[in-house]
Amino acid sequence: MVARALTVAFVGIEARLVEVQCALSPGLPAFQIVGLPDKAVSEARERVRAALSALSVALPSKRITINLSPADMPKEGSHFDLPIAMSLLAALEIIPAEDVADTVALGELSLDGALVAVTGALPAAMTAAEGAHTLFCPAACGPEAAWVADTRVFAPATLAQVIRHYTGQAPLAPAAPGEVVRDMAARDLFDVKGQERAKRALEIAAAGRHHMLMVGTPGSGKSMLAARMPGILPDLSAAEALETSMVHSISGLLEQGGISRARPFREPHHTASVAAIVGGGKGAKPGEISLAHNGVLFLDELPEFPRMVLETLRQPIETGEVVVARANAHIRYPCRFLLVAAANPCKCGYLSEPARACARAPACGEDYMGRISGPLMDRFDLRVEVPPVAFSDLDLPPSGDSSASVAARVAKARAVQTARFAAYEGVRVNADAEGALLEEIAAPDAEGRALLTRAAERFGLTARGYHRLLRVARTIADLDGAADIRAPHMAEAISYRLLGLADTAAG
Repeated sequence: MVARALTVAFVGIEARLVEVQCALSPGLPAFQIVGLPDKAVSEARERVRAALSALSVALPSKRITINLSPADMPKEGSHFDLPIAMSLLAALEIIPAEDVADTVALGELSLDGALVAVTGALPAAMTAAEGAHTLFCPAACGPEAAWVADTRVFAPATLAQVIRHYTGQAPLAPAAPGEVVRDMAARDLFDVKGQERAKRALEIAAAGRHHMLMVGTPGSGKSMLAARMPGILPDLSAAEALETSMVHSISGLLEQGGISRARPFREPHHTASVAAIVGGGKGAKPGEISLAHNGVLFLDELPEFPRMVLETLRQPIETGEVVVARANAHIRYPCRFLLVAAANPCKCGYLSEPARACARAPACGEDYMGRISGPLMDRFDLRVEVPPVAFSDLDLPPSGDSSASVAARVAKARAVQTARFAAYEGVRVNADAEGALLEEIAAPDAEGRALLTRAAERFGLTARGYHRLLRVARTIADLDGAADIRAPHMAEAISYRLLGLADTAAG
């Protein structure tokens, strides 16, 4: 007799079904796991043996073979413990084999039979729902998996509870979804004194998901401004929250099964490696750009990042996904994020202040900003100079709008874009529009067209830069409540792309 259970193997954020087959056959006593298991899976036999022993279940003096099918797919992780134990219990006729065969299970076993939380419960529940299977997972993972309403989720705390459920002694109740996580109040733009131009750029970036670069002297408020971006972004939609939570589930970042509607804000240090930023390493895990999916990726001290790290961002910025290539697999992760970057104008940071600049000015600024390649710089829609704030201004009352006021305008502009792109799959904001769709929605009036043509000719805009100007102008018009792009909208878009950074680098 061959008893079967189901589990999953993770390929990126995709959970693929794996059949766990258990056969008891005559021969020398042995416990073998086959089917390309990694070290953690191979060690499952000792954890399963100890857990069954803790329940006073003795293994027979037979040859126990566990096959993980399909056998040519690599199996990684400790979540194979529970399905292996369930298939073995079914083969021993302790629990009904026909019920176990239709169950997707994942969970790590401790030596006393307790179930330990594992990553990936949410994508596993999605896969179980597609096949109309029941899901068993540890109690700590139940609230996360239960967000998928199309499948029944049972979340036992121990292996003994699994046995009592199948034998009818103490049936388990389905798990309930976790709470919607309420993040702490975001920092308010009203606290930032001065920097009105940078605040306006933040609003435009949030409204259309346009990438933004701030350049200014140390202490001018670049990081302070970036930290206030989450406070003006709209909450995640249901679809976006599911997409983002799938990535965070694989990474083990969902606490107590809670799903957050706040957009992620990731700020890796400039010493981070390529694998940390883009993804990779052991198991090809998602990187910071994927953890920032549908949210914000803030790169402070941009020129200090290794050049290889910066160059690997170019393709994901355009495509919205990253492919982690390995010898035996190509794993895709979503990474549609809003990039906000900050940089000093030079190594010492005081290029624009003659009294404090070094003797190498302006060459030091050109060398420092030259660490950012032209193709990467071309992908920043908004480039803003952030000048230092005078000490006398710090004593003045706060000026400008609060984050709540700006967020309301951003939400209104996003609602316009949602209605505009409702019939287009994969297009949510103006930054996603391209080709004929972009030409249709971002056609400026005659005066605006003439202004755009003059700017393109004078400053030698690339085709990418030309189209990005159209997208930014469309967003500015949306914030203004205008149906058409007019000359003032185009002029403001051009000012953010061509001024500020060029003036700063020139010193």
